[in-house]
Amino acid sequence: MSVESKKTREACCSKLKLFLASLAFVYFAKAFGGAYMKSSITQIERRFDIPSSLIGVIDGSFEMGNLLVIAFVSYFGAKLHRPRLIGIGCVIMAFGSFIISLPHFLQDLYKYETSVTHSIDANSTETILPCLTNHSMTDTDETLDLEPKAVGSSMWIYVFVGNMLRGIGETPIMPLGVSYLDDFSKEENTPFYLACINTVGILGPMFGYMLGSFLAKIYVDVGFVDLESVSINYKDSRWVGAWWLGFIATGTVALLSSIPFFFLPRSLPKQGEEHIHNHIELSSLAEQDNFLADEQEQEEEKEKQVSIREMAKEFVPSLKRLFRNSIYTLMILTYLVVVNGFIGLITFKPKFLEQTYGQSASKATFLIGVLNLPAVALGIITGGYVLKRFKLGVIGAARVAITTTVTSFCLLAVQVFLHCDNAEVAGLTVSYQGDSHVSYNQQTLLSQCNAGCSCSMKHWDPVCSQNGMTYVSPCLAGCQTSTGVGRNMEFHNCTCVGEMITPGMNMSTVLGQCTRSSNCDRMFKIYMALSVVGSFISACGGTPGYIVLLRSIQSDLKALALGMQTLIVRTLGGIPPPIYFGVLIDRTCLKWGTKQCGGRGACRLYDANTFRVTYLGLINGFYFLSNILWVFLYFKIVKRHKKLALRNQAKENGLEGKGEANGRASISISITKGKDDTDKESTI
Repeated sequence: MSVESKKTREACCSKLKLFLASLAFVYFAKAFGGAYMKSSITQIERRFDIPSSLIGVIDGSFEMGNLLVIAFVSYFGAKLHRPRLIGIGCVIMAFGSFIISLPHFLQDLYKYETSVTHSIDANSTETILPCLTNHSMTDTDETLDLEPKAVGSSMWIYVFVGNMLRGIGETPIMPLGVSYLDDFSKEENTPFYLACINTVGILGPMFGYMLGSFLAKIYVDVGFVDLESVSINYKDSRWVGAWWLGFIATGTVALLSSIPFFFLPRSLPKQGEEHIHNHIELSSLAEQDNFLADEQEQEEEKEKQVSIREMAKEFVPSLKRLFRNSIYTLMILTYLVVVNGFIGLITFKPKFLEQTYGQSASKATFLIGVLNLPAVALGIITGGYVLKRFKLGVIGAARVAITTTVTSFCLLAVQVFLHCDNAEVAGLTVSYQGDSHVSYNQQTLLSQCNAGCSCSMKHWDPVCSQNGMTYVSPCLAGCQTSTGVGRNMEFHNCTCVGEMITPGMNMSTVLGQCTRSSNCDRMFKIYMALSVVGSFISACGGTPGYIVLLRSIQSDLKALALGMQTLIVRTLGGIPPPIYFGVLIDRTCLKWGTKQCGGRGACRLYDANTFRVTYLGLINGFYFLSNILWVFLYFKIVKRHKKLALRNQAKENGLEGKGEANGRASISISITKGKDDTDKESTI
């Protein structure tokens, strides 16, 4: 019998470990897909020629999907087969990823905007005359390829719908997975298990961003076009990488992660209490299985029907009980503020690095993946280890969380003052004579040096001169002739370049924007160092903050509380930020691209200084407010802890009192005073 009991105990432990490993892999899969989506924002924006505000709506569709089902999944799912619901969610998540990649196969080949025709024939003797060819383009550049673009312009809807399905599928993972783990593991092991899961999960964003960086260097129509005919490279703001390929990969990983959950049981014995369940099983379950199978199935069906009705009736009262918990409500408000800042930060960080420090989209996503995210992973596991090593309670966890929050905010505030000068683009950020330029309009692109060329002012086809000045197009640089083919094309006798150099110097330009100064590279390294340290410190407070949330909730409301937290935070903290951050960032645009059909496309160049102040200023505002809320929360927790300690002490004094009547009165008074608080808030 002892051997049988030992085997059963080992089986229960192995199932809990299997669930732990499976949940960690699902966290990896969902984070892998989510990070790849973030890393592909710039590529999707360019592919569909849409502004940042619309990209914000697409990015927010993930949270919209969560909003549709999170309340029902969290409440009813906690009463049903939680592992199986997680598995179904993973399948839906994979299906959504496959839908996102669908436009690539339905849309025409990508055609980037250009002001000249780029020959790919190396033996061609044709010489392109940029200044002269635009005479014939001025009136026709708005009507080129109207049909193909009109068809492809609405294809972003597939990305919107697919991302929404990803949000629906991801819904059960956190509330049901964490509550299942917390229900069946030892209380002292929960922080360490959560830290392990989140650490494995953070590998997902690392791989997601690295995959995004790799695919950003591969041309979107690879395998369908001759790459020699492509005259731009991955550093160009018109370049679109193979964004669609990554969603096929992330969908496949999500599909594989669903498999183990269909083989896990509905419930497990509490870790450390397996012997109790073993005794029950050995004494009674065998006979029940042999003789009462049919009756048991019928009874289970009746109980299931009754329980669903009861669950529906208890939903509103449970919500009232939950939100009477003042600590829980304040935690939700704090998370809401933090997530608003974090979502804006992570969504547009690659664009920020690209515009402020002159990094390519590929390099920006790569650096986030290999520097920031490992720091976050190390921070999460460190925070969990500190809690377990020093056996910190709720107050200790709150102290760790508030310390890390304040420190990371200080490092973030310093980043506002690190910046490079705007890229020198004639007619946009500086005048053609090199003077600083502050008020841009269409006419500032024209100058005496290109007045005779009748150039189109809508195209973005930048060229770089040896003096470090970028011109919007070869025509606006006043270039008269050209040599070379494809990406190696050079333009000569550029009259606007001649105004900026000493006589005898080269008046030629090459395709692409000029690189930033060496001083900008130094500032970028300082920024990344502060960013990495700040990411580590901020992540150290992640697990302690989560433990404060878990320990402030009554056990029967845990799944509902986590679900409502996800619902509220993702509704108000996940959907709006990408939209209003995108709108504000669009206001800093200096040069908009032009669609093939003539409409306004994606932004090609931003005012870097205004972008930096808007972006980092708003993020710092949110994090400053979150620090204030954490201070209030900490004092609230301490006050509640003292109240519970006094109540317990009053009970002990009452039981040990001299008179039985006085003891009873003391107990009655102490219980009466604490009864309402006990109903409202869980014991911390």
